[in-house]
This record gives sequence, C-alpha cells and structure tokens, in this order.
Amino acid sequence: MINVYTNRENYQYDLHALVKSFYPEHDVRVCAEQLLPRQTDKTVNKNIQEQDSTKQVIVHLADDSMKVVFDIDGRKEYSHTYENCTDVIKKECKLSLYHDLCDYTGKTLPWGNLTGIRPTKLAMGMVAEGKCDAEIVAWLKETHAVSDEKAYLSIDIARREKTILDRIHYEDGYSIYIGIPFCPTTCLYCSFTSYPIAAWRGRTGEYLQALFREIDFVAQAYKDKILDTIYIGGGTPTTLAAEELDQLLQYIHDSFDYGHVTELTVEAGRADSITREKLEVLKKHGVTRISVNPQTMKDETLKYIGRQHTVEQVRDAFRLAREAGFDNINMDIILGLPGELEADVQNTIDEIVKLNPDSLTVHSLAVKRASRLSQWIEENGIATLRNTDSTMEIAQSGAHTLGMKPYYLYRQKNMSGNFENVGYAREGKYGIYNILIMEEKQTIVACGAGSVSKRVYPDGRIERSENVKDVAQYIERIGEMIERKRKLLED
Repeated sequence: MINVYTNRENYQYDLHALVKSFYPEHDVRVCAEQLLPRQTDKTVNKNIQEQDSTKQVIVHLADDSMKVVFDIDGRKEYSHTYENCTDVIKKECKLSLYHDLCDYTGKTLPWGNLTGIRPTKLAMGMVAEGKCDAEIVAWLKETHAVSDEKAYLSIDIARREKTILDRIHYEDGYSIYIGIPFCPTTCLYCSFTSYPIAAWRGRTGEYLQALFREIDFVAQAYKDKILDTIYIGGGTPTTLAAEELDQLLQYIHDSFDYGHVTELTVEAGRADSITREKLEVLKKHGVTRISVNPQTMKDETLKYIGRQHTVEQVRDAFRLAREAGFDNINMDIILGLPGELEADVQNTIDEIVKLNPDSLTVHSLAVKRASRLSQWIEENGIATLRNTDSTMEIAQSGAHTLGMKPYYLYRQKNMSGNFENVGYAREGKYGIYNILIMEEKQTIVACGAGSVSKRVYPDGRIERSENVKDVAQYIERIGEMIERKRKLLED
C-alpha cells in the first residue's frame, strides 16, 4: 500500500492516477489532509512510525509553491516555486510531480502526465486551430511530457478522425447505442455490465420488451433529427437467439429513419455465440460492420481468462462471417493478459494476419476494480501481466501488414504498461461510432441496462443520463429510465 497525503481535496484523482502509473503493483490510497509546511516532516515521520510497512507520499501545496516528499523506496524531497501565481495550477502541479516521479523511480511514461484526458481530443483541438504538427508535438511534450512517438500518433489519428467526422451531422444529428447485457460467461478482466445468458434464458423477452419501450421514446423524441450511426453492443448481442436478434433488428429498423445511417454495427464478439443462422439474420437487416473478438489466439489463455471457446472456433466464426457476405469485420485483441509473453502476442498477430480482418482493435489490459482480475492480482501479483514497447510494436506491425492505419485511440485507468487502446482499419472500414464516442462531438443516445447517454450541446457542454445496471431493475424501472432520458433530450 502507498498512502498519498495532500492538502488539496480536488487533486486526489490526479495524484492517485500518477502515482499508480509509476507503481502499478501497489494499491494507492489518497487522503486529503490540512497539512502545514512545518508539519510535513513530522507527519511523514509519525505515519512511518505508526505503519512502518506502509509507503508514503506527501504533496503539500501553498499559494505559489509545492513540496513533495517520497518515502517509498527511500526518502527524497522535492520543492517547486511558481512565479506570478496566486494559487498553484493543477496542470503545473501534475507536471512537476510527474518529473519528480521520473527522477525518483528512474522511469518515464510514454504518455507523460496525461491522466483522465483523451489525447486525441487535445490534438484534435489544435488541428482545428490550424496548428502544424511541429507546434502540436512541442506543446504536448512541454505541457504533458508526452513522448515523440505518442505525440505523432495522436496527431496522425486526430487528422484522420477530422476527415471522417467532417461528414457527420453534429448539431442536427445523433447516434444510438443499444445495449444487450448478456454474455456466455464473464471474462476475468471484464467490468462491463453483463450477465451470464444461462441465468436469463427464457426471460430475455422481458428485457427486449422494456428495451423496445425505451426505443419508442427515443424515436419520438428525436424524430426530427438525423440518425448517423447505430451500434449494438453489450455484453455480447449474439447471445440472443436468432429469432430474438431478428425481432430486435426489425424493431430498430421500423422505429427509425435509416435514410442517413452510414454504419450499423453489431458487436458479435464471442466465437461461442456466433452461428450461421445468426449471421444470416444480421445480414438480412443490413448490418454493415461486425466484430469477431478472440482477445488472444492461445487456447491456454482463453481458458484461463474464462472464454469458453477455442482458437479453432474463432477461425470458424470468422470464416462463417465471410461466407455470410460481411466485408467489414473487426477483431479485438488484448495485450498484457496473464502469463502471455512476446512470443504469444506474435503468434496471435500471425494468426490474425492469416484471417485478414478489415480492422483490428488493440487493447492494453486495464485492471478494473469491478473485474475478477483485481482479485486475481491480489493472489498472484502483477508481474505476470506483461505489456511492453515490444508487444505494442508487434501489434502495430501486424496492423501495417494488413494495410491498416490507426483511426481512434483512448486510454483508461490502470492500463498495463501505461499504454493505450488503438483501433486500426483499412481505408473505408473505419468504425465511425468509435470515433464519435471518443471525441464527444455528437449526441449519443444509449438504450438498455447499464448504458449512458451523452447529449453534446453546440457550445461543447456535455450532459449525461445513466440507466441502472441491474437487468431486473432496468425492466422494473423502465418508466423511470425513460423519464431520465426525457429530462436529458427534451429542451
């Protein structure tokens, strides 16, 4: 455990994220206390005496200065003074603390001090202002200590995103997300709202009826707006029976005007949920983009993380999708899975190259508190989670071999190796919804248990409305969920 003490309550999130990035193997707890400068040394010593096995960090801020005390692997102090400042600005504090941590640990992070920020949003804003690449790189390095490689990656993606999004209706348009919160099993790393389908067999119809009520409201509320994209995710939507998928897709089609819809995605996902019959249903209803997500092409890892299918089933599902006529198939992989080495990642990429998908999403394993992985780490340690520059390069090389370019990027808390998630795709096969959800340029109306709607106003302001996560509660309280949406969507 590393205890971080500060006298600024509103800095707790950033302090936690930074310290955790440098010490992923430790639990980090941040406590806001009113520490005076003269009390700093005494407080540290007192805490160490009381809990000599506990590692300590103190961050004390005054109006124009900051003092940092590390006592994790030996004691070291840092002091910073800021000119022309009546109060320490958070970004200056974060940058100073980042450099202190670099000096103290001997490590640097590829994304510098960026926490809780979508890097491409920063780059996108500067691209929109007409900044050249050199200006953007210099600013990202100076302000956030981002590496050259990651800065240029952000710019590359931002420029590609802007080209794609220039065709989207921002102010008079929207996209819709439909959540199907069922999966064959719950994966070790998963924190999404999902429930084993076996527990809901025979009752999924109840969920669909509630979902249809919510869809009815959205269709009426936004009848005068342009629908750009539809994304059906989860969970694993293809855990539904073929006839249920048919019913769902028909209901959506009957409810909305498809005149401007440029993309209809169904995240088929798990190979053990994909059948020829279900794929034919998706094709019949005009689905343009699907996912067949292995996460890894190593049978031992699949079993270990709780995915009850084999590599061969992944191959079979992918071939079935091609035979059904799908020409825009995405595959997801996760780097940093328990026990996997560079050779395992290389094998996964080699197998995916053979299948030749149209897009590839490369995830860096993120350790979520709500996942079973958190408990697994407590029991087994974090050392077996290995994501490195080399594994990221293997994945990137595979994407380039397939003729793909990076088109969207996002980061999460507690990512293995402090890297990122990157979506690669061939020209014309980009997942537009993925860009929209990351860049927050357009209103996304979300239906289903655990989904979150985001209304984007012309001035950039964003307001949200959340649905309850529990399926039974969602069904029971669907009227309340609709009222929440009414308050969000109606002026």
